[in-house]
Amino acid sequence: METIISSPSVSPLFNPKPSSLQPNSKSLYLTKPIISSSLKKHSVQSVKTSLPTIPTSWVSHAQQGLAALALSLALSFSPVLTSGNALASEFDVINEGPPKGSYVVDDAGVLSRVTKSDVKRLLQDLEDRKNFQINFITVRKLTSKADAFEYADQVLETWYPSVEEGNNKGIVVLITSQKEGAITGGPAFIQAVGEAVLDATVSENLPVLATEEKYNEAIYSSAKRIVAAIDGLPDPGGPKVNENKRESNFKTKEETEEKRGQFSLVVGGLLVIAFVVPMAQYYAYVSRK
Repeated sequence: METIISSPSVSPLFNPKPSSLQPNSKSLYLTKPIISSSLKKHSVQSVKTSLPTIPTSWVSHAQQGLAALALSLALSFSPVLTSGNALASEFDVINEGPPKGSYVVDDAGVLSRVTKSDVKRLLQDLEDRKNFQINFITVRKLTSKADAFEYADQVLETWYPSVEEGNNKGIVVLITSQKEGAITGGPAFIQAVGEAVLDATVSENLPVLATEEKYNEAIYSSAKRIVAAIDGLPDPGGPKVNENKRESNFKTKEETEEKRGQFSLVVGGLLVIAFVVPMAQYYAYVSRK
């Protein structure tokens, strides 16, 4: 045991003493980083000197400019995404059912309080006398249906699933962004109003006044014209049609496909320019060296 404890390799652990080897070990630890750092600096400098100097400033500016141009064109040519609120409000009108006592669902928010009150008074009197219930709906934009007629039919079928429930009901829809409207209803309602008045209201009162953004007048004049037809009174007529031909801003399938093809072609060309042209310029620069 004594021999093992007095061994020179183990004794420093229990009785540390100054040794002549310690300065040497310190000198080794001090010199090692100096040699390593000098080698690293030398290697980095040699790599830097071996590479040619590339003027990348104008290339990067060109790439950034082309990328910005491609992004702006993509945003301008791409179809506008529908927000979640617009999509939700369109279906909320259907899911919430017919209005209770107001006869008006102003989802587009374009009707004044006076117009809502006048329409309610007019249609309440009609329902009390003739037992016909008419509901007016304003929607800013359609996302689920192609036009106002399809949406009006969907509302009627959802609110009044059976023929008996919807027999004496009428639905009038106004789409403010498309400047068009539609009227639908049960068999008794259609017969009481008449095809002539229905067609005239859809083609005159709703679109003409909506094009001029007179939404309050469009709704109230349509209500008075329908009520007068049910009461058997003379047709008050619609607004004067301007000389400008009414054009629908609803895009057809062919127009949408053509727009999509132009968008793909433009973006693809810009991407090719953004990646190929800088590479070709770099190759030409290197080949001159």
